[in-house]
Amino acid sequence: MVKIDPTWYEVLRPQFEAPYFAQLKEFLLAERQQYTCYPTGSKIFNAFDSTPLDKVKVVILGQDPYHEPGQAMGLCFSVPQGIQVPPSLVNIIKEINEDLGVNIPTVKGDLSGWAQQGVLLLNATLTVRAHQAGSHQRHGWEEFTDAVIKAVNDNRKGVVFLLWGSYAIAKKKLINPQKHFILTAPHPSPLSAYRGFFGCRHFSQTNNILIQQGQPPIDWTRIR
Repeated sequence: MVKIDPTWYEVLRPQFEAPYFAQLKEFLLAERQQYTCYPTGSKIFNAFDSTPLDKVKVVILGQDPYHEPGQAMGLCFSVPQGIQVPPSLVNIIKEINEDLGVNIPTVKGDLSGWAQQGVLLLNATLTVRAHQAGSHQRHGWEEFTDAVIKAVNDNRKGVVFLLWGSYAIAKKKLINPQKHFILTAPHPSPLSAYRGFFGCRHFSQTNNILIQQGQPPIDWTRIR
């Protein structure tokens, strides 16, 4: 049995029992015998354990985990305390500071505080081989995480989906816009942030949407 928060296990059980997931597990076992892979096994489902399905208010979608030592922690864009903040997250923090008029230092990168408030920090691929970005793509994780997005779509209402970059925006087809809110922007990487991520004001927009639904806003300053 996969160890994952019970609210998620209940809706994702058909995925865990599907043939593709058995093949994915075989692939991961073989990879770990030959290579270092990230994140550690206990952190693969960290996003789900940190944000139970019945608590999801916001979804941020990343592509795959960071692939250098000490970075990946099972939450997209997030790094543990004490690890140098990657450029995309630096840009996310810059946009929060500008959008909300706050002053979060860009040397902080642990987003666990967001996850605990109902922000599902989901990567489309949940593992990666060390030093090789995208190395675990197209082995089954995308099918699994598409099912995760569908589970949020089907079981929650009024969730704000933040889709940054063409890869994430392509997931719009899995989301019912009559039931949820979809905000899109270019990716926050240095290559594209100046094409519209800066100035998107997604963080204030998200909070306004939540408040209009009678929900507490996200405290985006909770970065450690």
